[in-house]
Amino acid sequence: MVKTKQIEREYSFKGKRVVFLGGTSGIGFAAAEAAAREGASLVVVSSRKEKVDLAVSRLIEGTEGYAVDLTNEEQVRQFFSEIGEFDHLVFTAGDPLMVESLDATDIDAAHRLFNVRYWGAFMAAKYGSRNIRQGGSITLTSGVAGVRPQKGFTVAASICGAVESLTRALAVELSPLRVNAVSFGLMRTELWDGIPEEHRNAMYENAGKSLPVGRIGEPEDGAEAFLYLMRQKYSTGQIVVVDGGSTLV
Repeated sequence: MVKTKQIEREYSFKGKRVVFLGGTSGIGFAAAEAAAREGASLVVVSSRKEKVDLAVSRLIEGTEGYAVDLTNEEQVRQFFSEIGEFDHLVFTAGDPLMVESLDATDIDAAHRLFNVRYWGAFMAAKYGSRNIRQGGSITLTSGVAGVRPQKGFTVAASICGAVESLTRALAVELSPLRVNAVSFGLMRTELWDGIPEEHRNAMYENAGKSLPVGRIGEPEDGAEAFLYLMRQKYSTGQIVVVDGGSTLV
């Protein structure tokens, strides 16, 4: 019996098709890899074809890849009309969050961030939910800036708060389809590659020392949260925090 349960866990996504919007890098890519190890078939999406092609070449054979502008409603609608049914939708797409003082904030840039991280998630739920099989789920992505913002995080905190409110509203609107979100603290992903490597590594080291767990998060840490919310069948409208304890210190 124990061995049977272990096998079931190892292949808990066998026969399941999972769509990862933003699944070509960072936490989204790690989540796709983790789901594949448990038997899932994958669909990964990014706005850039070269990133899609690279991700598909690194993932399991049979992975489907699509280049879709997730801020373009017609492209999102067409994508979901073409791919057919699936079991889970994971949304991790997003450009680096804006860190600027209020006076220095570029409103057009702020609009673009909302278009990807909020309206992209909104449209994915609108057009993707109708394709999700019974027992499936949607999982969105937020950040702890929404509950504990620092100076310069006005736009980032606003987006995180909006996504978390959207999560709860969708859980009611789309029930019995489950809708949840993962809220991240600092994670070692490509989102920070715009910072020079020396400064980036110093940021990681200093931030890690300040956390109760003694380190910053890795993409694999985030992947586990997405798999949990896909697998867990009694949670909806919930925000799972993966932050190393940053909201405590």
